[in-house]
Amino acid sequence: MQHILFSILFLAGFCTAFAQKTDLATPFEKDNQATATYQETIDFYKKLAAVFPQLQLTEWGMTDAGYPLHVAVLSKSKVFDPAILRQQNKRILLVNNAIHPGEPEGVDATMLLLRTYLQSQELQPLLDSVVLAVIPFYNIGGGLNRGCCSRVNQNGPKEYGFRGNAKNLDLNRDFIKCDSKNARTFTQIFNYWQPDVFIDNHTSDGADYTYTMTMLATQEDKLGSALGEYLRRDFGPMLYRDMAARYSEMVPYVNAFGKTPDEEGINGFYDSPRYSSGFAALHHCLAFVPETHMLKPFPQRVAATYAFMDVMIHAMYRESSNIARARQATMQHFIQLDSFAIDWKLDEQQADSILFKGYEGKYKPSEVTGMDRLWYDREAPFTKTIPYHNYFKPSAIVKAPVAYIIPQAYEEVIQRLQWNGVKMMRLAEDVSGEWEMYYIKNLKTGDGPFEGHYLHSNVQVEAKTMTWSFHAGDYVVYVQQPGARYIVETLEPQGCDSFFAWNFFDAILGQKEWFSPYVFEDIAAAFLKDHPDVREELEARKNADASFAKNMWAQLGFVYSKTGYFEPTYNLYPVARVMKAGALPLE
Repeated sequence: MQHILFSILFLAGFCTAFAQKTDLATPFEKDNQATATYQETIDFYKKLAAVFPQLQLTEWGMTDAGYPLHVAVLSKSKVFDPAILRQQNKRILLVNNAIHPGEPEGVDATMLLLRTYLQSQELQPLLDSVVLAVIPFYNIGGGLNRGCCSRVNQNGPKEYGFRGNAKNLDLNRDFIKCDSKNARTFTQIFNYWQPDVFIDNHTSDGADYTYTMTMLATQEDKLGSALGEYLRRDFGPMLYRDMAARYSEMVPYVNAFGKTPDEEGINGFYDSPRYSSGFAALHHCLAFVPETHMLKPFPQRVAATYAFMDVMIHAMYRESSNIARARQATMQHFIQLDSFAIDWKLDEQQADSILFKGYEGKYKPSEVTGMDRLWYDREAPFTKTIPYHNYFKPSAIVKAPVAYIIPQAYEEVIQRLQWNGVKMMRLAEDVSGEWEMYYIKNLKTGDGPFEGHYLHSNVQVEAKTMTWSFHAGDYVVYVQQPGARYIVETLEPQGCDSFFAWNFFDAILGQKEWFSPYVFEDIAAAFLKDHPDVREELEARKNADASFAKNMWAQLGFVYSKTGYFEPTYNLYPVARVMKAGALPLE
C-alpha cells in the first residue's frame, strides 16, 4: 500500500503552478502513461536551463543517430568545471537515462528531480556538497525508433523507444569495445566528470514479486579494496534502509530466470566491464543500476526511480567525506597493486540471507503448448527468508608488468585508452630488448555474432621472455597511474572483456605464410635428419593419433612449425609486458 500511496502523492504533487506558468510541465505530468520523446526531453532541459542559471546544458560528441549527446549539470555554485568542483570537495553524481529507451522511467523521473531540486529551498542545502550531472537521453537512435510493442512483458507507457541503437547495438554491452559513437562520447563524458557515484536507470525482466524497485550495484568483491568494503558494509545497506523509511522497500536485483526466487534464492550479477556498472568499477566509481519491476504500472515505476535518485543525493550529502576517503584509498591500492584479478566467478559456498516478499510460483497446463507453464499467483503473497549469493572470487589473476608497449598500428586500442584518461608516452627511437610476450595457446570463440563480434573466452596464454623490436612512435603505458585497473583488464588477453576478447587483435590468429609440399618435402627430410628429437616427437604423434598418421599435410605442417621458416608472429600477442623498471627512449 505504501508504494501505491506514494505514486498517487507523486503525481498529484509535481504538476505545480510554477511548472504550468513557465511551461515546465513534463509530458509525463500531462499524461501519466506518456514518456517524453528525445526532442521533448532536450527541449525541457533547454527551458529549465534558461530559467535557472544553476543548470547548464552542454552538447558533447555525436551519436550513431546523428544527434549529439547532451549533459545537464546542476551546480548550486554555478561552477561547471569538474576539476574545480573536485578541488572544492564536491561529490559528483552522474545519471544516465535511456540506455534502453524501452525502459524510460529515468528520462521522466530525472526531469522532475532536477526541476524539484532547482525549485525547492528545502533541498538546496544538499547541493552544497553534491553536483548532479545528467545524460538526459543516451540511446537517441533507439529513442527515435518508437512504438508500442517491443517490450511485450512491460506494463506501459503507451509508446517508448527500442533497445537497439541506430546501429542496432545494445549500448549496455558496448562500454569496452565502443563500437558506437554513443559509447565513445560517453567514455569521454565519464572521464571528464570522473563521478563518485554513477546511476544507470533501467527496467527489469524476469520473476514477479511485490517490489517496484530492485537494485543492482557494482559487485563489491570485484570493486575491491576500501570502496568495495564500504559499499557492502555501509553505503549499500544505507540505501535499502533509506528507501524503506522514506518511500518503499527495495531488494537486490532479482537475477533469477527459470526458477522462482524462493526456490533457488537470488544470485548476484557479475557486471563485467562491458556493462555500465562494470565499466564504472574500472574507474573506482560506486555504480548502481536501479531496475524497476516491469509489471508495475508506469507511474509507479517513475515514482520509484525518482525516489531512488532522491535517496542517493541525500546519502551522498551525508556520506561525502566517507565516499571520498574510500575512493582515494582504493585508487592508491590499485596504483600500487602488483597482481590483478581479471575475471571472477560466483562463490557458491557463501551466501547472505534476505527477507523477500514475493508471490507463489505455480504451474498449470499451457493453453499454447499443453506443457506445464509457470505463473505467479498474486492472490498468494509470501514473506520468506531466502539466500542471496553475492560473493565472488577471482578466477584469473595476473602479475602486472611495469609497463606495456603497444605498437602504434593498433590505433583503435590506443584511442580507447586515451578516451579513458590513460597516460601514455611514445618511443623516441627504435628499441630492441627482452620483454615478456604472450603466445595465444587456446581460446573459445562464440559460434555466432554477439553485438557485432565473435567474442573470445577461456583464453589461455603462454608467457615467453624474448627479444623483440619496437619502433619510434609506439606507445608505452606505465601501469602505476589512476587508470591502472582499466589498463590491466583491457590489455591482458585473458580478461573476459579485454580488447583481445573483443577481436581487436584477431589478425594475429591467422597464419600468413605456408609451404608447397613438393618443395618442403626435401627441406623437411633434411631437417629431421639434423633434429632427431623432432623426428621422435613426430613418430610419437603419429602413433597416438590415427587421423594425424593419415594426413600428409598435417605431418608436414608439424615439421614446418618446428623450423626457422615458421613465422614467429603467428598467435603472438603483439603487446609487450615490461617486467623490470628501466630507462626507455621516450619522447
